[in-house]
Amino acid sequence: MSTVKVGVLGLQGAVREHIRALEASGAEAVVVKNTEQLVDVDGLIIPGGESTTIRRLIDKYEFMESLREFAASGKPMFGTCAGLILLAKSIEGYKEPHIGVMDIQVERNSFGRQKESFEANIDIVGIADQFPAVFIRAPHIVSAGENVEILAKHNGRIVVAREGQFLGCSFHPELTNDTRFTDYFINMVKIARVY
Repeated sequence: MSTVKVGVLGLQGAVREHIRALEASGAEAVVVKNTEQLVDVDGLIIPGGESTTIRRLIDKYEFMESLREFAASGKPMFGTCAGLILLAKSIEGYKEPHIGVMDIQVERNSFGRQKESFEANIDIVGIADQFPAVFIRAPHIVSAGENVEILAKHNGRIVVAREGQFLGCSFHPELTNDTRFTDYFINMVKIARVY
C-alpha cells in the first residue's frame, strides 16, 4: 500500500515535532498552512500549543469551515493536548466549542500550569503499555458520550479517547522517541483510506 499523507495543522504549537514523529513512522508529513492543503491529506493532526491562540488563528485564516468539512468527510483527526480541546464538543467554563466534533467534555489546564509539567508511563488500550506520556499544562476529559472509547486514564482522569475517526489525548506523544501512538494513528488513516 502506498504511503499515507498526514497533515499537521501548522498554525501554532508542536508542529515540527509531529512532522518528525510522522516521518519516523513512515508516513508522508505535510505542514498544513492553508485550507487548500486539507484536500490532499488523508488524515490530520491538531497539535498541542495554546488552544485560544490556535482558535484565533483558525478564525484569522478562515479554517473553521474547512476543518469541519474535513471531519464530516470521515478522514481521521488526532488532537493532542490543545488539539484535544479543539476537537471537544464541550469545554468546561466555555459556552461554545471550537471544532466541536468529538462527544467529550474537557477541562483546560487540569493538571496544573507549565511548572507542574510531568511525565508518566501509562497503559493505553490497543496502543501501548507503559507509554511515556509528557503532560504540559494538560487538559483532561471530564466526561465522554456512549460511543466514545476510553483508552487510558491517569490518576483516575481520562487522558486518551477515541470516537470513530477521532482520536484525542491530553499529553504530547510527539515529544518522545516512542512512535507507537503515532503508528496507531497512521494505521487509522490507512484503514480509513481503504473504505
